[in-house]
Amino acid sequence: MRYGIDVSENNGNDGPIDWEDVRESGCDFVIVRSSYGLNSRDEKFLEYVNGAHEAGLQCGAYHYGYALTPQEAVQEAVNCRTAIADAGVLLELPVFYDMEDADGYKARHGFDFSRENATSICREFLNHIRLDCGIYASKSWLDDLIDWRDLGCAVWNAQWMNGENPTPDTSNDDLGGMMWQYTDKKLIAGHFYDGDIIY
Repeated sequence: MRYGIDVSENNGNDGPIDWEDVRESGCDFVIVRSSYGLNSRDEKFLEYVNGAHEAGLQCGAYHYGYALTPQEAVQEAVNCRTAIADAGVLLELPVFYDMEDADGYKARHGFDFSRENATSICREFLNHIRLDCGIYASKSWLDDLIDWRDLGCAVWNAQWMNGENPTPDTSNDDLGGMMWQYTDKKLIAGHFYDGDIIY
């Protein structure tokens, strides 16, 4: 197993990330948000990937999806691919399409929370990204809304353990995909991160 974290520009709010601390904590990879929605970019993507690489970490990326329809997912795929290309960075790990509704945007904008729609949105993103790509979602979304077996891609399951800085126990990962996000409270040098395992 390999250990890592995932980050976005929001992680810099309480001070810069010390990538040497991340590596010394036992991590060897990081998944960095490249973009979100139809046109938006993560302002820290290039900085974080370069910093992680300098510390000897491998990198992947993720795009936070706001698409309400499969057609919008195509535009999101173009946005994500272009953001990565414009940054000019090498990614050793896949790009993931983040399917959730953490801020309630989908619910507020009439999203069709059906298995058919959610799966179709994922499929269109995967078909148009033209990069090694998988799906990130919570266990409930993967169980109820996304037919990930039919998509045939890498799966990153978000199924958190309780408490701060938990020791990961893989028996708590009910899915067993490529990657498991086991906490949002992995403590590294006084800062909390999302903690991840690649099997």
